[in-house]
Amino acid sequence: MLGRENKTYLKYCKIPLRRAIRINTLKATVSECTQRLKDHGFILKPIPWTRHGFWIENKADIALGNTLEHFLGYFYVQEASSMIPPLVLDPKKYETILDTCAAPGSKTTQMAEMMENTGLIIANDSNMSRIKALRYNLDKSGIINTIVTRMDAAKLNKSHIQFDKILIDAPCSAEGTIRKDWKVLSRWSETLIHGLSRLQKHITTNAIHCLKPGGTMVYSTCTLAPEENEEVITNLLDKVKGLTVEKITLDGLKTRPGIEEWQGRQYTEQVKNCARIYPQDNDSEGFFVAKIKKE
Repeated sequence: MLGRENKTYLKYCKIPLRRAIRINTLKATVSECTQRLKDHGFILKPIPWTRHGFWIENKADIALGNTLEHFLGYFYVQEASSMIPPLVLDPKKYETILDTCAAPGSKTTQMAEMMENTGLIIANDSNMSRIKALRYNLDKSGIINTIVTRMDAAKLNKSHIQFDKILIDAPCSAEGTIRKDWKVLSRWSETLIHGLSRLQKHITTNAIHCLKPGGTMVYSTCTLAPEENEEVITNLLDKVKGLTVEKITLDGLKTRPGIEEWQGRQYTEQVKNCARIYPQDNDSEGFFVAKIKKE
């Protein structure tokens, strides 16, 4: 897929992932929290594409997760690429949002913060053990605009609720996360990819019916496999009419367009408006994001 650049990609895959945090402005201001972390000895570097995100450039005498600020929910440990889908969705105050695969809650809490704890978020997940983590993170972050549900994400359209915006951060093969966890490679297989692709297609084609006309749905994965990305978007546009893939731009973020062909399969030309995020481009995890508008 990357040709001669593959060596650079593999080089970055072997480099440990930079730690990143997102300041929770429901609990503290950016200046207050960053100063407190600096007082602990941490060196912070702003993440270019978000005002509330910072890379942690060093190890201090205290572990990041052991700080009082972490315990109080002043910040959330969240990878820099993971902050992108909520920024693309851009939830506003008083809107109604569906987060289909919400646990453990990094993007849910980020959206609630962006909405200033107003409106309504339905945070859904099908796994009870993951829901426990979701509930914990919502409570610690001071979130009061979110209802947690346990449903099969592919059956959410049966709720007959219409949402202003929908986030699908889909279960995936997680190829983009190997800088953080090499165990991903031990689970990886083409069989896994194809199975997840079927699930992702099922989730997207059902969830889109929960979206109001004129609404926006963001689909994201932390994998680079076209079968789980461009193929899923192509399937959605083939199955449901009146959808448009919008171009994604975030200041400070380098992205590449979606690919229109892979292993003999042709995808809709609209996938070129999707964003592919490679580890070497932003020194981050690999990610894929698509922004879909419904007529």
